[in-house]
Amino acid sequence: MKKFLLIVIIILFYSNAKAQSTADSTLKHSPLKTLNDAQYNALISGDDISGMSLAAELNNYPLPDNVLKLKEELGLSAVQASKISAIAKELHRKKLEMGLIIINNERTLDSIFRYHRLDNGSLIFYANRYGLYQGELRNAILQACLATHGLLTPQQLKWFKGLHKAN
Repeated sequence: MKKFLLIVIIILFYSNAKAQSTADSTLKHSPLKTLNDAQYNALISGDDISGMSLAAELNNYPLPDNVLKLKEELGLSAVQASKISAIAKELHRKKLEMGLIIINNERTLDSIFRYHRLDNGSLIFYANRYGLYQGELRNAILQACLATHGLLTPQQLKWFKGLHKAN
């Protein structure tokens, strides 16, 4: 049974990855009963609708994308802008990767219930994986905030706080 589930996961992952490579930016209907359209679209586009960055942002550890939007106002140097852009790019890549993994885990949970192919071990495994994936995603977001904070001067952080509240 675990072999069957592993094969299903691999097939779903590759078919979903192929579909996402040709996806456009329009709102898509969620193919999963367990994810509404907003949740599904956030996962495939790398949006954080769960507020995973709040612990950092509320304590003046900004998201790299937010800093880049204000790079002129903050007077970022070319080196700072380049490093923060790299952080933002890697964070976006990680959000997309984890989004697909979370979607596939949801699909697997739905499938094992729908086809009555579950046991305690499988249920524990996939339910715990969901928590692990959410934790990995949140860690990536918070690490990006930490790295971005480390690249800004105290004055830039102070300006960012004031500018970000104004926007």
